[in-house]
Amino acid sequence: MNRICLIEDEHKVAAFIKNGLEEHEYLVNVATDGARGIELIENNNYDLLILDIMLPVVSGIDVCKHVRATNPHIPILMLTALGAVDDKVAGLKAGADDYLVKPFHFIELLARIEALLRRQTMEKVDAEILKFDDLELDTSGKTATRAGKTIVLTAKEYALLELFMRNQGKILTRQYIAERVWGIGFDTGTNFIDVYMSFLRNKIEKGFDGKLLHTAIGMGYVLKKA
Repeated sequence: MNRICLIEDEHKVAAFIKNGLEEHEYLVNVATDGARGIELIENNNYDLLILDIMLPVVSGIDVCKHVRATNPHIPILMLTALGAVDDKVAGLKAGADDYLVKPFHFIELLARIEALLRRQTMEKVDAEILKFDDLELDTSGKTATRAGKTIVLTAKEYALLELFMRNQGKILTRQYIAERVWGIGFDTGTNFIDVYMSFLRNKIEKGFDGKLLHTAIGMGYVLKKA
């Protein structure tokens, strides 16, 4: 049963949403101001947040920013006033995943909620922890560790490492790497890939036991134990 936090200061609207969702077997907690909403979120595990943009004490925009800083993955559906384009834009920039304009039909609210939860479920299924020796790659958080130590990677370094982690023991040519990481238009006549490989090697091997990325002379690179 999915748990939803509803932050809405209009009591009639809050009751309408809560009663409707509970009829569809959702568990709903209600807060009528932003500060109470933050308190609920920090002390409970929710699957989705419904957030009015106009709230007392702490605004919906600030609540959204706070939640995104501490829980980047929870789906957020923001409720906005009719015709308030600036509010919609501000909400999306603050981290909302979707918005719904008041007044709305309950069936539309339900459809938006189901779509956000479905997408969240798919993302969880797609998330993996790739492992090779003492090296781990979290494809959900886009983070890498070796021997328990965090390795800070740039976006391209991460893409390179993920490519090798998914092709362990296989020799990957420079052309193949270029196509997968930089796109087929990448100029493989330069040593750009070799430079990036050097950067990556330095990060995942320096200070650790054993080399992982090896040069296959005249062919490319391979992730394997020494």
